Parts: sequence; C-alpha cells; structure tokens
Amino acid sequence: MKRFLILCLGNIGPEYVSTRHNAGFMVGDTLAAEAGVPFSSCRYGDMAIVKVKNVELMLLKPSTFMNLSGVAARFWMNKEKLPLENLLVIVDDIALPFGAIRIRQRGSDAGHNGLKNIAEQLGTQNYARLKFGVGNDFPKGGQIDFVLGTFPPEEQRQLPEVLKRAAEAVKAFCLSGAAFAMNHYNS
Repeated sequence: MKRFLILCLGNIGPEYVSTRHNAGFMVGDTLAAEAGVPFSSCRYGDMAIVKVKNVELMLLKPSTFMNLSGVAARFWMNKEKLPLENLLVIVDDIALPFGAIRIRQRGSDAGHNGLKNIAEQLGTQNYARLKFGVGNDFPKGGQIDFVLGTFPPEEQRQLPEVLKRAAEAVKAFCLSGAAFAMNHYNS
C-alpha cells in the first residue's frame, strides 16, 4: 500500500485552536473526522492514519510548534522511509484570499517560518505543499496578530465547506498525483 505523510502545520495549545495559522491542523482534523479515525500521540506530534482506496495517509499534526515543523517532517520521512514525493505539507497562506487552495510541487518558503524549517531539515524546497488561503486583511505590521487571530463570523460559516474542499484536494493529490490535483483544485 502506498503511504503519504500529510504534514498538517499549526501550533499546539488551546490558545491557537481556531486561528488562521492552524489551517493545516483543521484540514487534517477534517480528513480524520470524515474517516472516523482519532488522532493519537506519537513522536513529535499527533497522528491519525486514514486509508483512502489503495493509499494510506499518515496525518501528522506536529507538536514542535510551527517554526520547528521540519524536525517532525524529517523524523517521520526517515522512520517510514518515504520518498520526498510522498510528502504533502498543508500550510496557511496570507498571499491567497480566504478559502483559495493552491497546490505546488515545490517552491520557496515565502517568508513562512514553518516551510523555512522544513526546507532546512530536509535540505530541499522540492516538496509538495497545499497552501490554504487565509487572506491578508491586516494593517502594515499586523501580520502576526492576523495569522494568530481567529476567522471572522462570515468566514467561520464558510469554513466547513472550504476545509472539505481542501481535504478532497489532499486525497486527489495522493490518489491521482500532483498534476491532477493542481488542475482540479488550484483556485
């Protein structure tokens, strides 16, 4: 059975639960809930293993905090002997409007500390990522407060549908490949 590490980025702790920066955690939670699979504690985070047709998704929510996400990525990639193409990182993105999804096979960290640490730990930026748009409606210098803030009520109402679409994109990536997922889900 083909296995994928789905690295769902976010920060642990109750104060971060519904924040924009935890969009990766939210997508992972959506995938696990749809499959009826709970997360359990493991090395460097919480993991749920979800089977979708002939693939296994190892959903990992790192406990390392966002800025050290690469430590968890490197450990699990090595432990499971996974090739780089079987890694998908789910991350919030302020360059995309709320709800937009952009899958890329590689790219820069664009100033995102979680992606920066993953590139440092893996020694490459050539790993796939699903960017989840959280918008950028903040004043100059207000980026940190924005990403660590919660979605406003109107976006919260749309969130379940947007998260479901992101979860479908993850499954498409694993079942049909990056090109298929990009063609069908990039918005």
